[in-house]
Amino acid sequence: MSLETVVEDIRDEARARAEEIGAEADERADEIIADAEADAEEIREEREAEVEREISQEREQRLSSAKLEAKQARLGARRDVLEDVHADVEQAIADLEGDRREELTRELLAAAADEFDDGATLRVYGRAEDQSLIEDILTEYDDATFAGEQECLGGVVVESEASRVRVNNTFDSVLESVWENNLKAISDRLFDDQ
Repeated sequence: MSLETVVEDIRDEARARAEEIGAEADERADEIIADAEADAEEIREEREAEVEREISQEREQRLSSAKLEAKQARLGARRDVLEDVHADVEQAIADLEGDRREELTRELLAAAADEFDDGATLRVYGRAEDQSLIEDILTEYDDATFAGEQECLGGVVVESEASRVRVNNTFDSVLESVWENNLKAISDRLFDDQ
């Protein structure tokens, strides 16, 4: 074998080895690229899922906020209607006249007087416009006098000179008691809540 043949064999071997290394490098590069593409796809899918979760969460928050706002607006409107109804009832009570006003005033005075011992000296207060009505009713009571004005829709406030008891039997106090005790029923009837 000649030197040239040996050199040629070495070259052939080197070429074959270079081709083999190149093929291995190409194969390894293809694996790296495939792994990188798979990782990129996984990252993209995770990010898409995260963005979808954030969108869904934002949508839920906005929907919840809108529902709360609507509920508050509805409650505000209901409160306004209830206040209007209350004001209308107050006005209707203030406008009571004649026999009905006298009958109610008598009943409230009698109920208040029952809270005191017999023979107690009573001072009765009432609406300025009702002074003559109250004084007429008081002619039926011993030891009871009209003592002055009370800012109210009507009715009476009675107190005893001998005790610290004060009975508020005004139309206002009766209305507030009835209103508070029946507010749910009033609301249900006005707004058809069942």
